[in-house]
Amino acid sequence: MAGALDRTDQARMRRSGVLPLSVEEGMALFDTAIGADEPVLIPVKFDLTALAAQAGAGQLASMLQGLVRRPRRTATAGGPVSAISLSDRLAGLPEEEQTEMLLDLVRDEVAVVLGHTDAENIVPGQAFSEIGFDSLTAVELRNRLMRAAGIPLPATLIFDYPSPVAITEHLRAELIPDTASGTVQPADVDEAGLRKALASVPLERLQELGVLQQLLRLVAAAPGAADSGATSPASSETGQSAAHLIADMDVAGLIERAMGNTTN
Repeated sequence: MAGALDRTDQARMRRSGVLPLSVEEGMALFDTAIGADEPVLIPVKFDLTALAAQAGAGQLASMLQGLVRRPRRTATAGGPVSAISLSDRLAGLPEEEQTEMLLDLVRDEVAVVLGHTDAENIVPGQAFSEIGFDSLTAVELRNRLMRAAGIPLPATLIFDYPSPVAITEHLRAELIPDTASGTVQPADVDEAGLRKALASVPLERLQELGVLQQLLRLVAAAPGAADSGATSPASSETGQSAAHLIADMDVAGLIERAMGNTTN
């Protein structure tokens, strides 16, 4: 198993504070474990420097706390300095700069997880499934972004928001709630223009931007969605996937359902 790990996998192990074992080390530890009386043993080669760094950042797993000493906090002449949260830093910026800062953060973390040296190689609108993400990298990205943003994020983050730009918009909505609700009045919305704009975008692109999931939620909540079987073959079966739900529906039909017009 370990012999099949590539450089990206090994780099992920090192970031977690675990070093690879040579064949000789692994066999010696295996022999030792067989002859031990302990019921459960986990032979691991730790990078104590990496663990100490995690402890200093408050990111060390609780089960490893006894392996390293926590750095002693010393008082400064000016008194304690409180850390500025990401949401506080964003609050003082214009909307475009907020998005730019968050997109840079997401691309930086994606680059680290994938082992790239330059975040410029990360295309904002490209789907994670197209750039080599798997279940392990998905979990690591979610954990890194959760620590950086200081907010809880779902374990299904890259599946709910399948591109860097989609995650960026989600983070902005979570960190600056006023941007997501309460600022637009229904009377101010150009419904005809909105329909035309959405209908011009392919479904795949809507999914990359994280818009498709929002439309599907609106479809499920639309009046008559539970009993209008004629509109969509899948609407009477709530357990079916989103792909089945839109199988017989184009963008215009999806918009009609999302905006509550289920009679067409």
